[in-house]
Amino acid sequence: MDATREPTAAGTAGHGCTLPAAAQGGPVSHALSRVARLHRTAAAGLLRELGLYPGQELVMMSLGESGPARQSDLIRMLGLDPSTVTKMLQRLEQAGHVRRLPDPVDRRAVLVEATESGARLLAEVGRVWSVLEEESLAGLAPAEREQLLTLLGRVEASLCERDAPRA
Repeated sequence: MDATREPTAAGTAGHGCTLPAAAQGGPVSHALSRVARLHRTAAAGLLRELGLYPGQELVMMSLGESGPARQSDLIRMLGLDPSTVTKMLQRLEQAGHVRRLPDPVDRRAVLVEATESGARLLAEVGRVWSVLEEESLAGLAPAEREQLLTLLGRVEASLCERDAPRA
């Protein structure tokens, strides 16, 4: 198989995976889907060591980056369903990593902030993400990693443009 992992006439792509007939028109989309699933599974295993579920690390990263934030802003920044974020925050709060308080500017809003435990957890999340990065990209040379990052950025930009509101 060539390095581009394009489907062959037999309908296989990368590592001998067979492309379903429905995916023949979208081999890159199929590969992205498989890689995303495998990456999420690997992340889940590493995060489990910290007592986290996938996605909770993104909440902690957001709080680490922005400081305390309204729950509604976290929902918007993460692009997740409000009920999903609420459940994540409940679990993180029960574990002592975040606290939710009334927003002093708008008492109807909820402000979320990381606790000291959450700040320590964030350092561990960074370590886990470094391990995940190395495991995920072990077969790529530094230049290939840069190229992959550039290409994924372009794919992301295309998808963001697709979802942007039209004037």
